[in-house]
Amino acid sequence: MKHWIYALALAVSGLLSGTSWAQTGPTDCVAAFVDAKMVVDEYSPRGQCRLPDTTTGELAVYTVDLSPTASIPQEKIDFQVGIRDKATGTITMFSRKKYRQVPVQTVLAKCQKGDRIVLMAVGKQYALPHNEILVL
Repeated sequence: MKHWIYALALAVSGLLSGTSWAQTGPTDCVAAFVDAKMVVDEYSPRGQCRLPDTTTGELAVYTVDLSPTASIPQEKIDFQVGIRDKATGTITMFSRKKYRQVPVQTVLAKCQKGDRIVLMAVGKQYALPHNEILVL
């Protein structure tokens, strides 16, 4: 009898915790842009993000309208910025602030060549697969 009650309790707890498995994932594709130019060279798993350390302009993350011929920025979203150190792999926050845009040169000023700018979308509805930008 004890085994039966234990098995029933285990099954019920599994069902109740299983409801969290059905949470929805990201629904909006987003990408980083400097001014009107998308940072990733190709919005695919092969895409790479690179910026020369002399880049100027406004860094922002937008929802994007993707088509085979163009990637058009739609709406700016909130994001945060970190920097991954080339030598150690350590990520530090650039700032605790949430941004809609930030002058890219202020971020690059805290980077060395080989570091990576790490972008974090604020909101679970956003898919930001190209979230690290290599500083050249």
